[in-house]
Amino acid sequence: MVFRVLVAMDGSEMGERTLRYALETHPDAEITVLHVVGEPSSMWGKATSLALEDDIEQAAEELAEDVLTTAREIADEYGTEIETDVRIGNPARAIIGRAEEYDTVVIGTHGGSVAERLVVGDVARKVFRHSPVPVTTVR
Repeated sequence: MVFRVLVAMDGSEMGERTLRYALETHPDAEITVLHVVGEPSSMWGKATSLALEDDIEQAAEELAEDVLTTAREIADEYGTEIETDVRIGNPARAIIGRAEEYDTVVIGTHGGSVAERLVVGDVARKVFRHSPVPVTTVR
């Protein structure tokens, strides 16, 4: 039986579908939604602004707020409370780093745009290969 589920959510429609899958498949589990704000670089769009912030953690929380608000709204539709977490860094490493605290990880296979599909698909592949717990990928 699965008691604790880590759901990686990126703000795409696929991320929302991933959370819905976790809520439907594991209705009695404790679910934590993890959103990773990438390391500042030209590849990470909004995360680039983190490098200029005085309080990086607060800036990451602000960047993640829309995703986490959506996650809470979806959970409310299922009558479930969820935990949320924001990490800064490489998404695959951040997810793998948290995975050992859970019974399973649920992650989408790709994001919305072509660039997101390439990056998120790569993240899902890395998590699938290196997670210390079972991983479910949602398409």
